[in-house]
Amino acid sequence: MSAGIGSTKRMFGAFAVIAIVAAACSSSGATTAPEATTGATTAPVATEAGGATQAPPAGEPVAVCELAYYTGEFAPYGPALTADVVFPIKEIINLDPPLGRTWETYHEDLGTVGEAQAARTCLEKHGAEVVVSIAHGYRTYRDFMMDYWQENDSPLGPSVHGGAIPGNLGGKGAEPIFRAQGLDEGLGTFGSLYAQSIGAKKVVIFATQVEGFQGAADAAEKSAELLGLEVIARIDEQPEQPSYAAVAQKIADLNPDAVIVQAGSVESATLIKQAAEKGISLNWIGETGWSQAEFLNTLGTEPIASQKGIGYTNFSPNTDTPAWTFYQPLRDDWVAKSGVDPTTYYGADNPYAYSTYDLLVQTALAVEAAGSYKASEWAPAMFKVGDGPGEICYTYADCLALIRAGKDVDYEGVTGPGSYTEGGVNAITPSYTPLGADGKAGAPVLLDANLYLDILDQIKTTAKCDPENPPNKCEW
Repeated sequence: MSAGIGSTKRMFGAFAVIAIVAAACSSSGATTAPEATTGATTAPVATEAGGATQAPPAGEPVAVCELAYYTGEFAPYGPALTADVVFPIKEIINLDPPLGRTWETYHEDLGTVGEAQAARTCLEKHGAEVVVSIAHGYRTYRDFMMDYWQENDSPLGPSVHGGAIPGNLGGKGAEPIFRAQGLDEGLGTFGSLYAQSIGAKKVVIFATQVEGFQGAADAAEKSAELLGLEVIARIDEQPEQPSYAAVAQKIADLNPDAVIVQAGSVESATLIKQAAEKGISLNWIGETGWSQAEFLNTLGTEPIASQKGIGYTNFSPNTDTPAWTFYQPLRDDWVAKSGVDPTTYYGADNPYAYSTYDLLVQTALAVEAAGSYKASEWAPAMFKVGDGPGEICYTYADCLALIRAGKDVDYEGVTGPGSYTEGGVNAITPSYTPLGADGKAGAPVLLDANLYLDILDQIKTTAKCDPENPPNKCEW
């Protein structure tokens, strides 16, 4: 297939098409993916690599480019993550787009070519004004982005998967990254918090050698010590191995009270399944990726009952607000109408689904409030539309109407308040979700949010930057 969806556009009519997206990848990493808008439009292109871009004509569609996962370790759920991006754009934002410019989606696979190259393709080929999900590979091309933002005041950087980036980077016009799911270090801390809450004294930490998982495992190790837990082993393994049976036996011999796992859904499920086959029964504490359908598809339901516990730490939605009342039926109806195999997807209550929804809705509202797609004007507006004072509103349409009426708004989404730290990290409610014997998620167990913040403040990674504020050079 030809490289890039800009040359092979299709409407997001049949949702089932995303199931074959991964197979559509070319060697260049560019991919044909579901579209949010009709009609092919030539996006603005860079005049030279890394140089200034031509400003798009008024009324031209906005190129929104996702850094996608169609190959590599996260390929099993890449199409579902793309659908999370397409849903709010197609079903909500493009019904009345900010500043009257429709959002047109592109999806560049980073699994083969790497995140840095995928990001450059978004900018230099598609002229992206919004790049979705700058993530764990950011350090390899941050200098490029610093130059690009300084020269172009673009793109906007809403991110679902940016938790590996230090919390003091982002949130500013010169580095406009806003993260929807907190820090990866937070997920590691959640695991230790839950282990303590069930009375565990000795834990094993298992992680694959992926930057985000390593950072989360480091945080789990540090927070366990602060909580008085003994880490009897830290086991790091390469991802995408066909078997983790030897690791399962090693963990069994250590006999921990709980195992904190920071690994992809397939690797995690393979480890637990092989442990169960050896007659091993343990408490397994995973991370948000276990909410993906591929985890249960790999594990099956049979091993669950044989274990002392299987569940994952994440963050919980607020299901008692008008935001949930609006979002949940719309999301689930959209999935149902698509005809997609339910074993390969998830519903409205999945953290990837609702955090992406909130992030893109707030991104669009901030564009309208700023009156601009310039990063220097949008970044301050992200804080303005999500923090008080202002009239509380729960849906894109209601908030948009208030903004156009000249009023200040305070967006309250499904994830909770639209508040961000100074570094652009969203406020979340930490929780643990157990899996029942049938594989279905149980009621979330809320974790101590105050204790979490206190621990995270002691262990979080802080980038060392010169000068302090961007544009700058940073190390971490």
